[in-house]
Amino acid sequence: MIKAIVLDIEGTTCPVTFVSQTLFPFARRQLSQTICTPNRKPGVSAAMQEAISEWKQDTDPTSQALLLQATDQNTPTPEEISQYLDHLIQCDRKSTALKELQGIIWEQGYTSGELQSPLYADVIPTLNAWKQQEIMLAVYSSGSVKAQQLLYSYTTGGDITDQFSQWFDTRTGPKLNADSYRAISQTIEIRPASILFVSDHPGECDAALASGMETRFCLRVGNPFRDGGVHRVIHNLSEINL
Repeated sequence: MIKAIVLDIEGTTCPVTFVSQTLFPFARRQLSQTICTPNRKPGVSAAMQEAISEWKQDTDPTSQALLLQATDQNTPTPEEISQYLDHLIQCDRKSTALKELQGIIWEQGYTSGELQSPLYADVIPTLNAWKQQEIMLAVYSSGSVKAQQLLYSYTTGGDITDQFSQWFDTRTGPKLNADSYRAISQTIEIRPASILFVSDHPGECDAALASGMETRFCLRVGNPFRDGGVHRVIHNLSEINL
């Protein structure tokens, strides 16, 4: 019996294009100003320090070359940190520090009204139905918890953050690693066999299945992954029968 449902975001509850064509470009445009301004927003300085730590451990040749060019490798300037993070964006590299900064930037965009999250039409009615069945709902996304909560706070259907009991990002672990899903199971104190994970990424579904969870592969129009492999395919959340 399913007692909890863990949902991916991009391509599952929200179109991939919103993230790739709206959120990411918005954050990239604002990144340098956010980092280099003397009056930084709360959390920016901590994320910058985390970026420096990641940078020192980054074995990518271009990343290392940028670090060697820094005025002080132990304390790169804000401009140098911005240049490194822009390199990560161009390479589509996963970085916890970058995601934290993106979340801070997106918050400014959401609160100003420049950003609003579009959800698939089936999402809110289905979440409401699951909540009525007393199923615990959680989010697991590569975006930071802050970014997740912002996305669901400012949707075209209003603030729906109260639908979710738990939030997980890559601090829990990589989404392609089964141990990450085991960690989620331990955190919410529900055994994997009673948890359903839904994602548009077959590799994530593979990892969740390996942990013992049930899975659904979400195949939306425009999603990049088209083959769900061994996972049961759904085209919207209302197709899930518990």
